[in-house]
Amino acid sequence: MTTFESVDAALDFAIEQEEFSAQLYRKLAAAIKQPRMREIFEDFAMEEIVHKEKLILVKARKLLLPARDKIMDLRRNDYLVSATPEETAEYQQTLLLAMRKEKAAFKFYTHLAASTDLPELQSLFSALAEEEAKHKLRFEVEYDANFSKGTSHENI
Repeated sequence: MTTFESVDAALDFAIEQEEFSAQLYRKLAAAIKQPRMREIFEDFAMEEIVHKEKLILVKARKLLLPARDKIMDLRRNDYLVSATPEETAEYQQTLLLAMRKEKAAFKFYTHLAASTDLPELQSLFSALAEEEAKHKLRFEVEYDANFSKGTSHENI
């Protein structure tokens, strides 16, 4: 399993994942027939870009350097979620994919927050984790409203 070799590597990964999420949500928005969910995906794409910009600012200031050793324990593969064409073809699968993506992002930012001793960075990463949790909840609400009969997202 790949681990991060440096703080910069962890931040680069986070920046890449935020960009990936923004692109994914734009793609999903374009494919979604439900107007309110299309708007939600578009809004979440914009929020992911804001997250990316925050992380770029953190990286530019090198604020995480004192916590370098702690971050090296994070495993990149624990936070990756891939999307196949089959998963994005159906609305139900689209929502499940979005929930998995947001859960992985939440876990990543939670671990980053725990890996730094700097209060301002703990606060930033905790806030990003909370935003990702809110995204996941929004997708869960939509999923439950449309597919709650006999199908569970408990393991997402």
